[in-house]
Amino acid sequence: MRPNRVKRRLAEGGVSIGTFLLEFNTTGIARIAAAAGAEFTIVDMEHSGWGIETIRMLLATARGTEMVPLVRVPATEYHFIARVLDMGAMGIMVPMVEGEEQARRVVQSAKYPPAGRRGAAFGVAHDDYLGGDMAAKIRVANDEVLLIAQVETARGLENVEAIAAVEGLDVIWIGQADLTTSLGIPGQYTHPAFLEAVDRVADACRRSGKVLGYLALDVEDGRAMLSRGFRMLAFGGDLWLYQQALRRGIEALRGAPS
Repeated sequence: MRPNRVKRRLAEGGVSIGTFLLEFNTTGIARIAAAAGAEFTIVDMEHSGWGIETIRMLLATARGTEMVPLVRVPATEYHFIARVLDMGAMGIMVPMVEGEEQARRVVQSAKYPPAGRRGAAFGVAHDDYLGGDMAAKIRVANDEVLLIAQVETARGLENVEAIAAVEGLDVIWIGQADLTTSLGIPGQYTHPAFLEAVDRVADACRRSGKVLGYLALDVEDGRAMLSRGFRMLAFGGDLWLYQQALRRGIEALRGAPS
């Protein structure tokens, strides 16, 4: 079983920076992200429309790098969580976590007994098709899987202290677009209500020993969140980064003297 470098770095008090994949489902995209320095990639199933075969391919190619591949599943369902872990995801992100019971269901679906109820399948993708002692593999898999709960609704915010206290979760991730929308201030990331929400989530994480996670929209946004104590950051996503870089280049060329 592979060591989860991101989970270990976070457990040691360090910072980990990666990115999202939502659009470019090529065999090279994970290797490109890894070569750029991304320590993890979150392969998205919630908004991308990607099916399970695409996820399987992206995980297989990502596992050929030093990068840690994670998957955002579309819902808190066992068949999503356990399935992507069997295909080689080294952790999962679950959107719209709104209460303690749901958070416990995430942990139960992702970990083997006695910590959870994940079904046992070994000698498959997640353990690189290798043999070995099953009991040892179960212990290592339970230790290494990285579990991220997204708090991104008013109800989730109301219950964030109970969510953060659930044993087995590693990261509480603020979904700023959905959270501001749920709070009635869509996209207003400097609004006092959103900043108060960030402080409340941060306080819950400090008290429960959980890591704060966030999608940085740009470098300035990322630096601001690092200064607020966030230690797991995704810097943009493939489609946005490509579009931003292309726009900057085209605008610079159009403004150049002829």
